[in-house]
Amino acid sequence: MEAERLIALGRHALAESGTAQGIVAEAWQAQVLAQAIGNHLALCGPQELRGEARGLSEIGEYQAWGSDGPRAAQLSEVADPQRSLTALGELLGEVGIALVGVAVATDEEGLYWQCIEAIDAADESSDRVRGMLRRLAVRDGERARPPDPARGRAGPGRGRW
Repeated sequence: MEAERLIALGRHALAESGTAQGIVAEAWQAQVLAQAIGNHLALCGPQELRGEARGLSEIGEYQAWGSDGPRAAQLSEVADPQRSLTALGELLGEVGIALVGVAVATDEEGLYWQCIEAIDAADESSDRVRGMLRRLAVRDGERARPPDPARGRAGPGRGRW
């Protein structure tokens, strides 16, 4: 399944989560999806994303899956890295907000620390996603820049005195 479709499913599932445990479970679903997208981009994505993508693929660990496993196992492609990363960043932001809500509302110490761990993972993943989006913006900005006639390469016209 394509990344953007899985992200949309994750956003819907998070919005439909009716319990604190459901929100935490969806947060980890989103984290595993971020790892899967990172892994895919590290292997098949644009060269300038591969280092950050590798880092994204290694953030967080959550082992308690039901019989269905994580939705991220269905990832088959990342058709548009920029759109997928933008949508993933939005999902991770929503996850963070939902987790903060659960953390401040709970009296259960175990649940609180689960939320804190998931918040940390979502925050670190968000940082990686923003870094990859910046790299794509720089790459696209360089491609859009017209060639410098004085030097025969892209640039703002340096070297003309």
